[in-house]
Amino acid sequence: MKIPEIEIPITEIPVEKNIKLFIKREDLIHPHISGNKYWKLFYNINQYLERKPKNLLIITFGGAFSNHISAVAAFGNISGIKTLGIIRGEELEQKWRENPTLLTAKRNGMNLRFVTREEYRYKEKLTEFLQQEFPDALIIPEGGTNDNAVQGIKMMLNEQTKDFDYLCTAVGTGGTIAGIAEFCENSQKVIGFKVVQDSSLDEKISELTPKKNYVLTDASLGGYGKINDDNIRFINDFKLKHNISLDPVYTGKMMQKIFEMTDEGYFPEGSRVLCFHTGGLQGIEGANLFLEKQNRNLIII
Repeated sequence: MKIPEIEIPITEIPVEKNIKLFIKREDLIHPHISGNKYWKLFYNINQYLERKPKNLLIITFGGAFSNHISAVAAFGNISGIKTLGIIRGEELEQKWRENPTLLTAKRNGMNLRFVTREEYRYKEKLTEFLQQEFPDALIIPEGGTNDNAVQGIKMMLNEQTKDFDYLCTAVGTGGTIAGIAEFCENSQKVIGFKVVQDSSLDEKISELTPKKNYVLTDASLGGYGKINDDNIRFINDFKLKHNISLDPVYTGKMMQKIFEMTDEGYFPEGSRVLCFHTGGLQGIEGANLFLEKQNRNLIII
């Protein structure tokens, strides 16, 4: 993987309170490997290729609408490397053609292997079996989160990001906030917006970085992947006002929570707050399909 030859824009989002709110458009880094996924894969894949394995294969894990699965499949298609996705939920084996994320992954050449939720829960054992079956393979954890991913997230920070008091990111598996916390300036405060209800998340982040310069706040709105009507309306309003799309799993929930915190006076007057747009927009199509099946009379624009 190469460092993209584009400058990621930082866009101001006007707010009524006397603070400055900005969003860093990591979603624009690549048309198919979007946002933090690009940087999480960066060192994992480059170090793997440096080893020059005989049979190139990348294996990873994810759910039905996983951004990470989509990103790995896209990379495999672009680079000509075989990919294998281990998908949570054996019931999806008969339905993958109805799922936009899995269908696109297949079209990008990814082979899919569906496992039960029980098997998926024990991914360490599953990883051991897969490494025995495919000894030359690179096996990347769910969400791409590991030590190499943390190093890659450093690339999201630069001279421009040093000029902010608060750095904000959505949190799923913990790799992105660990990287931001590890490499940000000592004076900066990091806020992670949890989109999962996982009581062990702080412990997982602590395994990735010794830094304790971050706080976690709940932005799950009912749980991971749960689609909230108020949040859809917020996402659509945000798109109309600022011409920036947000996804309903990560960035949409984070930005809604940030607006609530701003209204409540969480950020001191004069604060400069930077939010990282971590991509995930491929999930909008699947979310709208879900909403249609539920007859919710709402779509994400």
